[in-house]
Amino acid sequence: MYFNPAHISLTKSAFVDAEKLAAQYFRISRKELSAHRYDVKTLAYLEDHEVNEGAFAHLCKYSYPKSKETDSHDSFCFYRICLQDDRILDAVERANSFIKLTPLMLYIATHELVHVIRFECGESSFDAPREEKEAEEKKVHGITRNILQSIVYPDLTLILDCFSNRYRIDDMFI
Repeated sequence: MYFNPAHISLTKSAFVDAEKLAAQYFRISRKELSAHRYDVKTLAYLEDHEVNEGAFAHLCKYSYPKSKETDSHDSFCFYRICLQDDRILDAVERANSFIKLTPLMLYIATHELVHVIRFECGESSFDAPREEKEAEEKKVHGITRNILQSIVYPDLTLILDCFSNRYRIDDMFI
């Protein structure tokens, strides 16, 4: 299952909203946020190594030299947010009417942007050991909940409950 044009439009809108919310939470300008290089790809455009059957989305980090003549110290990195359309759509389909795609995508977008910001600001390391990554994931879920709890958005409360400590959305839909 791949996102159709309506799903892609909804996803773009979710990322626009998530950028505003994350920038406000971290007290950074939209210009500062745009300095954090990232792109978003859906399943149809992912490389094999970017597909992850255990998540709704995940990050890949890429480094590139600024020019062909420079050494590895003179490079930049960017993050790719790899959306797993099939897992996202399957969760919405299996939950029938109580999990909606729009608030789920807002949660996913906000969550992944929090990761990007924390990695870029040095608050966490993309290459951390497994235990640290697990702790970071809990922190990011908490930050994402804090960001989204303050807004009024249809059906978002249920999504926040699903990602709370009481439940794990993966457990509900596997």
